[in-house]
Amino acid sequence: MCLILFSYKYTPGHALALAANRDEFYRRPTRTMQFWPEQPGLLAGRDLREGGTWLGITRDGRFSAVTNYREPPTANAGRLSRGILALDFLQSGLPAQDWIMAKAAEKDRYGGFNLLAGDPGGLWYLGNRGDAGEPRALAPGLYGLSNKTLDTPWFKVVEGKRALERSIARGYPHDALIELLRHGQRARDEQLPDTGVGRKLERMLSPRFIRSPWYGTRASTALTITSSGEVTVTEQNYMHFGLRRARNQFEFTLDRSRRW
Repeated sequence: MCLILFSYKYTPGHALALAANRDEFYRRPTRTMQFWPEQPGLLAGRDLREGGTWLGITRDGRFSAVTNYREPPTANAGRLSRGILALDFLQSGLPAQDWIMAKAAEKDRYGGFNLLAGDPGGLWYLGNRGDAGEPRALAPGLYGLSNKTLDTPWFKVVEGKRALERSIARGYPHDALIELLRHGQRARDEQLPDTGVGRKLERMLSPRFIRSPWYGTRASTALTITSSGEVTVTEQNYMHFGLRRARNQFEFTLDRSRRW
């Protein structure tokens, strides 16, 4: 993912509500979100080059999502794929807290990342660049994550959180969550970060929704988990320049013992 806007236990009745964009090269082979035939309890997309995922959830209430930390490509030479991290948690049998603590000890083996991992015991954040610090258990609240660290006030994060908050009174309808992710306004030059990739690329990457001939938003995902265990996931896929492709929706209910 390259933008994750989410609320955690922020309003009565909703344990997690999330709106997220995956930005990627169009040529990178991908399997869209689905229940995996070889692991029918796992709902996730799949990066067919490295084998990991950017966002997923399981029928027993495990959730993970990952963004990259923006830096020059040479900084990640020889590092492991960060998508493997998200998949590893979904496939593990460890509680989120135990798994996060174990991975924190080896986080420097991976390319620059920001990871969210949660289960009924709590939602955690782990990063390996900048001011990410130690693993962090998230308190109830409203958060934004792009390609720096959690709640870094980039234009797309600040404005995106405001848009997410406006959807709260409406009960987080998935159509609205997908639509707020399609916002294409770029940041002004004085609002741009300097991540070492050049001003031209910073401009192109500054909106919530990215369009170009070779790189852009390939999928928008809305995910909600209610306090009663009802899970709904909607994925809207895109082609070059933001042309819409298939939209898929999945619904299931967590067992009482696995509710957030």
